Amino acid sequence: MLTRLDLRGVTGDLSAVLPRPPAVGEGPVAAVRAILAEVAAGGDDAVRACTERFDKVRIDELEVPEEALREALASLPGPLRVALEVAAAGIEAYQQATVPPEIRHEKDGILVRDLRRPVDRAGCYVPGGRATYPSTVLMTAIPARVAGVPEVVLCVPPGPDGSVPDEVLAAAAIARVDRVFRIGGAQAIAAMAYGTASVPAVDVIVGPGNVYVAVAKREVAGAGIVGVPSSFAGPSEVVVVADGSSSTRDAAIDVVVQAEHGPDGLAWLLTWDEAVADAVTAEVARIVEASPRRADIESTLLEGGRAVLCDGPEQAMEVANLIAPEHLELQVADPEALLPLVRHAGAVFTGGFAPASVGDYLAGPSHVLPTNGSARFSSALRVDDFVKHVHVVSLDGPTLARVGEHVAAIATAEGLDAHARSVQLRGS
Repeated sequence: MLTRLDLRGVTGDLSAVLPRPPAVGEGPVAAVRAILAEVAAGGDDAVRACTERFDKVRIDELEVPEEALREALASLPGPLRVALEVAAAGIEAYQQATVPPEIRHEKDGILVRDLRRPVDRAGCYVPGGRATYPSTVLMTAIPARVAGVPEVVLCVPPGPDGSVPDEVLAAAAIARVDRVFRIGGAQAIAAMAYGTASVPAVDVIVGPGNVYVAVAKREVAGAGIVGVPSSFAGPSEVVVVADGSSSTRDAAIDVVVQAEHGPDGLAWLLTWDEAVADAVTAEVARIVEASPRRADIESTLLEGGRAVLCDGPEQAMEVANLIAPEHLELQVADPEALLPLVRHAGAVFTGGFAPASVGDYLAGPSHVLPTNGSARFSSALRVDDFVKHVHVVSLDGPTLARVGEHVAAIATAEGLDAHARSVQLRGS
């Protein structure tokens, strides 16, 4: 179930011997570009056609009525409603804590202030199809609300009957989403980026999805149409680092947890104890055999499941950094000793009582995390992804007179005479 990879004794550049998910090929890129062009030209009609073609359902009214959100929340089973409300409160509290104090910097008479201004409208994408994700509604919409975004739009794929699951609608009500549309896939990204008669154009699009959704976000961002956080929020990933102190059961179930999201993901075990590798591999096989999502898990593990034997903790962490996983679990006797070695990871979970699933639902940070190696340069979705920073510069006459000669010197060196004169004239 987990393919064995023995790195013991391997020196030099480990990246040369590590399998990685293949780069996004021309097939998905071409397909996404065709969908984007179709929606840009055809608007709502194109969205309906794509939905019928890919989701096998015809949608007349793309928007879910506002009262449907209230009804879904009212009908939600009590324990689930409480759980979602607890999760929402935790997410909001953490995101509020990340909002920095106002920046006010003054040096030699020049005052610079930092204005934080939210975007006007945010678009959140929540996957569907294989599972229902009310948690992702909370993890995308609540940071936008904390940022002060005036309008939050949500797109989620319709089910076979054309409806959106009540759990998702209830979460939208809890997160104070303004408008919900039953649109999925690349056509949802296109609708939010370009705008249609029904779907308003947004300023930022966030949220995870399959490779087509992730590529669509990258395409519209690259065209300068809409802002998209720099992470590639695609198929799910986990790397579990375990030693002889780890629970075989816990390490195995945590390898399986992210794999059950479906194909194209990554689920690795890193250890320097061969007995741990053997035991966890056997336990993973037992768990998968009994899982109701066996097909999804097997499809992930077939290509992306590895049990890697390392020389020791240092090599294991080198491998983890090369993978730059979405989720990194340190199930070892002393996880704090390994924490300084972490350079690239979307989120880290330390010890035997911090499974990634806690982060998936209610720890507070968003579970929309970088995948496909993008943790090398990006981070979890956060309030700042919905905010622009506008700096304000103020100075008085004496200050300008003092610094103006420096401005003029640099402007003259660059051949920009008007720049130099803009300060010289004020001093005359």
